[in-house]
Amino acid sequence: MRQGFEQKDYGPAMNGLKYLSTIVAVVTRTLYVQRKGTTMRIIAASSSGVTTIFNTYWDMVKDWGLLCKDSKNPWLRDKLMLPSKSVYFVVMVMNVILRLAWMQTVLDFHETPWLHQSAMIFIVASLEIVRRGLWNFFRVENEHLNNVGKFRAVKSIPLPFSYENRKWHLVPHRRREKTLGDI
Repeated sequence: MRQGFEQKDYGPAMNGLKYLSTIVAVVTRTLYVQRKGTTMRIIAASSSGVTTIFNTYWDMVKDWGLLCKDSKNPWLRDKLMLPSKSVYFVVMVMNVILRLAWMQTVLDFHETPWLHQSAMIFIVASLEIVRRGLWNFFRVENEHLNNVGKFRAVKSIPLPFSYENRKWHLVPHRRREKTLGDI
């Protein structure tokens, strides 16, 4: 909250609202399972819908850094690590579809004539694992590009040893001389 007031940075507060909306969706979904009824179903579906939209937006814009309309790669971001831009668009569509997959539990689509309820739960849980794996890859990619772009990361880190001709050699640690900035 302090960042919001002092630095006008509302990102952490919005991230908190994202998590709060997820908690509200889970609570309303749980109440719907326990009490049933049309009113609870509408409340659970509404809160789940709002949460899905908010979280999908957050995934693509904040976590992945995509959907930048002024980017040199339209609707993506300026720097991309994968050579094919179409991969990013496919993953954005997959993210939306996979985020919507869990909504089937709220809307009572768990039983089909050809699939048992337990199998449906297994499939939805597996799809969520796939979605989180995709999210993780593109989140780490975006964080890496941000760190390198803001000079918070380097290409390689010097190690205190070398490996030449299949022999390990310790490299002595050099002390640097103190400068006026160190005093």
